[in-house]
Amino acid sequence: MGLLKIASIPAAIVTTQSSVIEAVQRMSEKGVGAVAVLDKNELVGIFTERDLMNRVVLEGRDPKTTTMSEVMTREVETVRKDMLVGEALRLMVERRFRHLPVVGSDGRVLGILSVRNVLQHTVEDLSDQLDSMVNFFSADGPGG
Repeated sequence: MGLLKIASIPAAIVTTQSSVIEAVQRMSEKGVGAVAVLDKNELVGIFTERDLMNRVVLEGRDPKTTTMSEVMTREVETVRKDMLVGEALRLMVERRFRHLPVVGSDGRVLGILSVRNVLQHTVEDLSDQLDSMVNFFSADGPGG
C-alpha cells in the first residue's frame, strides 16, 4: 500500500515567511500536528507541535511576529510515496519522528505522514486479519 492512502493529503503547507500563528491556524484547520515549510515551492523545513512548544513557547517568542524561517526544523527527512508502511514506521521509530513529508519522484510534497496515521492503519489491518481468522475458524459447514 502506498503511503498516500494513509497520509494527510494534501499536505498542510506554509512558507518560510509565514508566522507561527499562521502555521498553527493551518494545523488546526486541517487537524494535523505539522506543516511543510516551502520556499519557492521547494521543501526547506517542517514545523511541528514539538517545535511550537520548544522553539516558540519555551523561548517566549511572539507567535504573531515570529516567522517559520526562525523556528522550523531545517533538516527534513522525507519518504517517497511508494515506500512500504512498515519501512516508514521503522524510520519514524529509529529517528524519533512523529511526522514525515511524503514526496513524489520530483521532490514535490504530496502529503504528511504521522505516526498516528501509521498506527491507525496498522490497527485496522490487524483487526481485519483477526476478523477473517475468526470467521474462518467459526464457520461450521458440512463436514466441519
